[in-house]
Amino acid sequence: MKYVLTWVLLSLISFLSTAQSSLISCRAELQGDTLRLGNSRIERVFLFNKGQLQTVAVIDKMKKRRWTLLERQPDFYAPGIRSSSGGSFTSEMVPATATTPAYLKAEIITQLGELSLKRIFRIYPDCPAIACDYYVKGRLPESGRAAESSAYDLRNIESTAAQQAGQAQAIFLDRLNLPSHHIQAKSIEFFDATDQNNTLVQEYPRLSYRQQLRLRGNLLLFHELTRSSGWFFLKEAPVSGVQLAYPGFDFTLKNNQVQVAGLGVSPQDIHPQEWTRGYSVVLGISGGSEEEQLRALRSYQQQLRKSPADEMILLNTWGDRGQDKNINETFVRQELQRAARLGVTHFQLDDGWQQGKSANSAFQGGSFTNIWQKPGYWEPDPAKFPGGFSTIQREAQQLGISLSTWFNPSVDSSFKHWARDAQVLIDQYRRYGIHMWKIDGVKIADKPAEINFRRMLDTVTAVTRGKALFNLDVTAGRRFGYHYFYEYGNLFLENRYTDWGNYYPHYTLRNLWMLSRYLPPQRLQIEFLNKWRNQDKYLANDPLSPAKYSFDYLFALTMPGQPLAWMEARNLPEEAFKLSGLIKIYQKHSREWHKGHIFPIGEEPSGTHWTGFQSLLSPSTSGYVLIFRENNEQSQKSFDLLSLTPGKYRFTLLAGEGKSFTTPLSISPSVTFHLPQPRSFGWYRYEKVN
Repeated sequence: MKYVLTWVLLSLISFLSTAQSSLISCRAELQGDTLRLGNSRIERVFLFNKGQLQTVAVIDKMKKRRWTLLERQPDFYAPGIRSSSGGSFTSEMVPATATTPAYLKAEIITQLGELSLKRIFRIYPDCPAIACDYYVKGRLPESGRAAESSAYDLRNIESTAAQQAGQAQAIFLDRLNLPSHHIQAKSIEFFDATDQNNTLVQEYPRLSYRQQLRLRGNLLLFHELTRSSGWFFLKEAPVSGVQLAYPGFDFTLKNNQVQVAGLGVSPQDIHPQEWTRGYSVVLGISGGSEEEQLRALRSYQQQLRKSPADEMILLNTWGDRGQDKNINETFVRQELQRAARLGVTHFQLDDGWQQGKSANSAFQGGSFTNIWQKPGYWEPDPAKFPGGFSTIQREAQQLGISLSTWFNPSVDSSFKHWARDAQVLIDQYRRYGIHMWKIDGVKIADKPAEINFRRMLDTVTAVTRGKALFNLDVTAGRRFGYHYFYEYGNLFLENRYTDWGNYYPHYTLRNLWMLSRYLPPQRLQIEFLNKWRNQDKYLANDPLSPAKYSFDYLFALTMPGQPLAWMEARNLPEEAFKLSGLIKIYQKHSREWHKGHIFPIGEEPSGTHWTGFQSLLSPSTSGYVLIFRENNEQSQKSFDLLSLTPGKYRFTLLAGEGKSFTTPLSISPSVTFHLPQPRSFGWYRYEKVN
């Protein structure tokens, strides 16, 4: 407990010295029956209505635009709930932590019959979005569980009953009635469980219509066709396919009305006296172009976790399919030496370090069930590590490498043993200084599982005083997706293996490229493999097999994210260690490169296109560009870069092929890049010179 109190006191001291000035633009005021929430970029005005909030206006302060909304009912709706019998409002400044910035918190509690609703709004300085976390307690009427109707089951367009049948009896968290019936929208659905999925993003563009359209996805981009303004709703929840209490859709669009559906809480999940947390909703505003919408979204996303400690080049030996057969002290010490030669910063002991055998073990008798009935399961295997991790931790520190371990929380009865699981990680932190863990095997099958899993993460975070970094695996099971549990660390995105012939560089590049449009790629671990292994698993004349690419190219495509050396370094040939030259260049620039907003540019990777990424720094007169010429016959390609104003720009080649150059830009942001060979790349830093 003393560690937690010390951390809180230090945070408060830091907060008092810096937060007041940074939060001065944030506002949460209740005057009469009008509630105003906002900052220097956005303001949302509500009719307080005894806490049953009803949005009446949204203001874009940068563009000095005000939308007077046509709301006729409260923003939150659940079938069967009553009008508010009273509401309360409080606000406070929340101090920054080791990984999150300070923000203004506004709390509104509303009594809706037997249901109590708490909304916690998060207002960050100079951010064009306001987030809201939802909590409930008491009793939710069972009428909120009606089944969804299919549009094809409805009667003809003249039937009022048909229109009413199209309205699923869902819980709606938020809504806007814009002053225009000409709304164009695009919902974006995301897919994890990447062991099965290799297309992780799907877009659904729609025009508003008199019939209600129901859309899936965590993100909805929308704008009025008659005005140059953009909006987004972000639903902070797991991906649509695994959300709890899911109504079958996330957003609705009808004429001028946009709604967000799905609380993530079933009636049986609600406790009479304790708050149960549901999903969260973020409303953001921007200019009318999609680029402006995405930059506004990214501005919000980068508020959620800020930690230079998340920067890493991590080596995990599981990628060579050795499983737990090879892991022992001698093997790890040798791998650390090779990792240091490459320039690796983090080394991760995957499944096999522990005394207990998991279900993924190469040996018989492993299991993930009843872990806490097996004494010593989570102790370092004494046969493999006679002195625990002391020896390898000491060697790792001498080499400048941070040690990490793999951990599979006990899934029994919705993580009821979460406190004991947390203690395993706390013990590793206290005994060995380990503060990063790959969290695998998670199954969020119900609300108690989500609550207990979050308790485990929060407990470890508090005891480590914010140093904990969780590497959350999204390869299988019902997990957290891309927009939930965001504050806890980064994502282990995918398992790919040359042993099975399912590692293709352009597959990995495509997944990263598609995701980076809608979330910061900096929080994704992206793998590169030993291209010399298993060449017989690929067709000899396949131009896209891993062996056809340089090792530098395979590393370069991971650079927008956090590079993951998914291999045993002992299996690399000597020539592979020349990669250390590129890694040194990458490390020199990686913090600034990742500090920017990184977006995809060029064509969607296919193995035969020109594609890449741009990092937008502030001010916009400088940044980075990473260009890939896939297996394409053309030696040059023009790219429309983002946010470049007219002038002359110098592009300095940092790594790869190609040359440095200077080029003028007029109204068009088009820049031509030259790369001499197929399957090559160029990494540039640009700056405006006049």
